[in-house]
Amino acid sequence: QVQFVESGGGSVQSGGSLRLSCAAAGLNLDDYAIGWFRQAPGKEREGVACISASDGSTIYADSRFSMSRDNTKKTMYLDMNSLKPEDTAVYYCAANLMRRRCTLSSKHEYAYWGPGTQVTVSS
Repeated sequence: QVQFVESGGGSVQSGGSLRLSCAAAGLNLDDYAIGWFRQAPGKEREGVACISASDGSTIYADSRFSMSRDNTKKTMYLDMNSLKPEDTAVYYCAANLMRRRCTLSSKHEYAYWGPGTQVTVSS
């Protein structure tokens, strides 16, 4: 059974940093493009970072974010710096089942969404 579980969220002040983790079970991370998404109250879910299975290349919606993976631990990481109140959201990870090259614009291609982890940034 494929499962993702996100962790590492919390409350930080504006300008702070957080590292989110996404632990995977039931699949090999380097076989799938993996994406990080977020959803703020009243807004649609949006992509923030992804890593391709094909070559490990990454795409970011914001240069303050950095994504990495540890295949031996089956864990993805999202490092977020210079956080702003508008980064407040629930953050999710998911696997793209339709392509090995990642994209942030086709969230319907992603599956195995985890329960998410809350990030709250105060001013």
